[in-house]
Amino acid sequence: MSVEATAEPRSTRRTWLPVLVLTLIIAVPAFLLTPIIWSPAPDGPAPTAAQIPYFIAMDVMQAVFLGLGISFLLFGLPIMRRISPDSKTRAWAMYLSIGWLMVSWWPHIGMHVHNAPDNLQGILYIDYLFHVPLMIAGAVLAYCFFSLVRQRVRDPIRPR
Repeated sequence: MSVEATAEPRSTRRTWLPVLVLTLIIAVPAFLLTPIIWSPAPDGPAPTAAQIPYFIAMDVMQAVFLGLGISFLLFGLPIMRRISPDSKTRAWAMYLSIGWLMVSWWPHIGMHVHNAPDNLQGILYIDYLFHVPLMIAGAVLAYCFFSLVRQRVRDPIRPR
């Protein structure tokens, strides 16, 4: 195996900094705006002092994944095209599925917080709007993974 085959591509090495910067540019305001945009339902339960750090940690993770997801949507398509050079449809399906899996948590959990606990119709809307596409994205990624494995078994990559 040559050094060239194991070296990280130049474009990948240079992409991490813009991804990090864009992620922070999106995540920090998203974190700060979460309680304003997704204000808790007035008749919802108040967290205990022991629960507050866990809710804050969840808000941080949601904001970071929103930033990472948007960064992925801006920078990830060329990578998906390299992973699936023979199928544009598969590349787009993986790209959109990964993007949705990363970006959707911030509005999803925000809507749950904003929705009154006794508003079952609101919960149904939220769950169908987010859970069903999350299930579909997982199925799409599983299908794409297995189709890539089948392709690699049929046409193994030859070392240089």
